[in-house]
Amino acid sequence: MNAPGRRQVPFTVDPWDPAYGQAFSDEDSGAALDDSSAELILDLEMPPEDWHPIDPEPTLAVPEVVLFLDGVRRIDARVWVHATGGQPALGLAASLAAGVVACNTAARVVDVAVERALFTAAAEAAGINTNAGAYPVLAAAGPGYDKLSLALQQRLSALEVDLALAVRETRQDADDLLVVDGPLRGRVHLDRTVGYIKTHHASYLPPAQARVVGALGPGQRTPAFTMGTSWRRNSWYLQLPPSGNPGGAGLAPASGAPWAGVVRIECSADLPASRVSELADLTALVLPPLASAPHKDPRAPQNLVPIGGLERELRRRLGDQQLLYRALRSAAMTGAAMT
Repeated sequence: MNAPGRRQVPFTVDPWDPAYGQAFSDEDSGAALDDSSAELILDLEMPPEDWHPIDPEPTLAVPEVVLFLDGVRRIDARVWVHATGGQPALGLAASLAAGVVACNTAARVVDVAVERALFTAAAEAAGINTNAGAYPVLAAAGPGYDKLSLALQQRLSALEVDLALAVRETRQDADDLLVVDGPLRGRVHLDRTVGYIKTHHASYLPPAQARVVGALGPGQRTPAFTMGTSWRRNSWYLQLPPSGNPGGAGLAPASGAPWAGVVRIECSADLPASRVSELADLTALVLPPLASAPHKDPRAPQNLVPIGGLERELRRRLGDQQLLYRALRSAAMTGAAMT
């Protein structure tokens, strides 16, 4: 109950499941852009002062097949590698998987790749053989946990790229669109590909253009712009329909949380402006109907239905974590190592 005479402050509850962090961080609003080193080119499609929500061109030909690429990683155990005459070195015994879903009239998983590895900087490390699978050694750039985690992420990114190239070579769909779940860093060389970013750690835009993001209706996008810090890419924001309802055009998002249902999409900075506009319109046509619903996915609507389904399948393919942990402990006790 409020104290007498005290003004009640309105608030909203973010629909994003707190287990996944925040979809929007108040520490990274447009007001923080002055402290950012990001380079912005805002007139890729139109002058910055003319920015407004854009409806996609409804007559634009959409690809027959949309591919979704995602990967998952899991640390099965932390391992200490005991080198001769030295201090033990940390290692991460991890499982990782990448997969591709193809969507046309239906969505189906077309290929999955699963790997396990021991990530460590210890020069004397050998891989580990267990009764549940082998963990060959992959060298990390340094001994710290951050360096080991980075090596794991880099291997997962490489696995995703290899899988996407293999799937496209097999299918040979000349007009497909590949949607990568996450930033496009390290994958900008893939043709007809966009990165799909569900969470916002920075708004990147000055206040005037950031207000356009807040004014988006379902299925609308912002003009595309170029951004760059350590790497350059073209990007735009897209508003998904509330509750995964593609027929909700013109309706306000279901939550009052900042940028609820907004995703950021990026593509290669090497593409001509006309191609960037075409890709932006394509995403505004094909992605909103695939938005998830809150009763099915705690990250709705941003976690698209094909991506959510692929994530569940990939985690299943990783195998039982407790079984693998026990197998690793058993191998450590018996000294089972690969030479």
